[in-house]
Amino acid sequence: MEREDAIRKLKELEGKDLVALASRYDVTVWKGDKKNKGWAGHVLERYLGLPINSAQSPNFGSWELKIVPLKRLANRNIVVKETMAITMIDPYNVGNTPFEQSHLLAKLKKAVVCARLFESQNEARSVLVRVSAFDLNDKVIYEQVKRDYEETRNCILTKGFEHLTGAMGVLVQPRTKGAGHGSISRAFYARTQFVAKILGIEKV
Repeated sequence: MEREDAIRKLKELEGKDLVALASRYDVTVWKGDKKNKGWAGHVLERYLGLPINSAQSPNFGSWELKIVPLKRLANRNIVVKETMAITMIDPYNVGNTPFEQSHLLAKLKKAVVCARLFESQNEARSVLVRVSAFDLNDKVIYEQVKRDYEETRNCILTKGFEHLTGAMGVLVQPRTKGAGHGSISRAFYARTQFVAKILGIEKV
């Protein structure tokens, strides 16, 4: 499916409850007391008629689908709830790959980012708020993401993979990914202010 067609189709879901759609597309939100963390993204993939995908290459060949949660503050402002996972960090690949050929750039330069409103931990309801196309075509943002990648790459080459920390990076951080403390796998994450920029949300 072409990205423009997907955006047009996804925009038809804006304002609709994804939990209700989960049942229609046979996506499990809860199995006993365990939540399927990727349920919302799976709903959108099923809606688009595409297989559930977590490979490092962009989801659909030339573009990448992401979904992020928003939350409403006490003052009624809607803000980004958490950072957005972009792609796993393979130390050999990142250490030997310049930014221009990186998985990180491939994931960001043709992205479709969908935002849903997180209402509570029980996920009884979650409305799709916004569908945004993102191309990393802003030169200032591009250069900062490149610097963030090169900081991670330099750390891997000079200090070692184990020295990567979430304190690194202005827009994109290398952070632990996986269950529980002590996880050694890491991924690139877009910080909340970067996700807000992608979505066009002013207050973060």
